[in-house]
Amino acid sequence: MVAVIDYDAGNIRSVEKAMIALGESVEVTRRRDTILSADHVILPGVGAFGDAMEKLKNYDLAGVISEVVDKGIPLLGICLGLQLLFESSEESPGVAGLGILPGKILRLPDDKGLKIPHIGWNSLSYPNKGRLFEGVSEQSYVYFVHSYYLEAGEQDMVTAVTEYAASIHASVEKGNVFACQFHPEKSSDVGMRILRNFLAV
Repeated sequence: MVAVIDYDAGNIRSVEKAMIALGESVEVTRRRDTILSADHVILPGVGAFGDAMEKLKNYDLAGVISEVVDKGIPLLGICLGLQLLFESSEESPGVAGLGILPGKILRLPDDKGLKIPHIGWNSLSYPNKGRLFEGVSEQSYVYFVHSYYLEAGEQDMVTAVTEYAASIHASVEKGNVFACQFHPEKSSDVGMRILRNFLAV
């Protein structure tokens, strides 16, 4: 069973639909026992960093997510879900993230003549081999919607990068923790292959 963490963030239902399309049993939940008994856990999300952290704390989910990591259950953060796994974000100064992974979230710079938020398809390159990208050729295109991006604190955890106003750490992997700034559930066949690879971990 795949547990999709429900903290009132956007985009949860599209992740649920993608899991169903892959033939998975899926539950959208904020119940601790359900999350901790899952085979895989997904932290999706579209929204603001500070609001999301407040909701995770109000629903007692911040500690549960740390328990998921400690138990070795494969965890996938998507978009805002990636950002929340890190230490801080320029979107919400003074608000601490989950701090599960080292790094910070920065605002995409305005000075490149590119539209912010970044909405659309960008290609990926792979600085380090990642299990999510098994069978996914380099320069494959995936779908992004974001105004903030990750600057990871450890280069060896970065498994995919893209360029849009900055060098964006588009995907990371460390132990049982995986995360994508892009939306695999909206990235056509490439995205479904990435999700299938996660489910195979």
